[in-house]
Amino acid sequence: MWNDQELSKVIGKDIPYPMVADQGGKMGRDYGVYDEDDCISTRGRFIIDPDGIVQSIEIIVPPVGRNIDEILRQLKALQLVRKTNGAEVTPTGWEPGKTTLNPGEDLVGKVWEKWSIEEAFGDKNDAIKNS
Repeated sequence: MWNDQELSKVIGKDIPYPMVADQGGKMGRDYGVYDEDDCISTRGRFIIDPDGIVQSIEIIVPPVGRNIDEILRQLKALQLVRKTNGAEVTPTGWEPGKTTLNPGEDLVGKVWEKWSIEEAFGDKNDAIKNS
């Protein structure tokens, strides 16, 4: 219904992935986002891997919009970690083509030697340091 009555009108086409309706709130209860008082689920985004394991969760109140770029970034990062069987991990702000890290004891306390905040945030770095 959301796609038909709203989203498709905003973007000019149907969304390119399946959505499900949760009439009755069973899925919302299972994932802990169902509000029994209002009989509605809070906005939730769950990235579930091919093995059925929840890898990422975002619960956000209705007045705050989501960031599709961040969701896609997380998907790409999760796919890379899965593809490398965890031999490569992605630091904050990682995007394809940027530095990955190799987990292990030799990395503990030494992330700063392999990765810099500028790689994650670029021009936004000054705002982060000053906040």
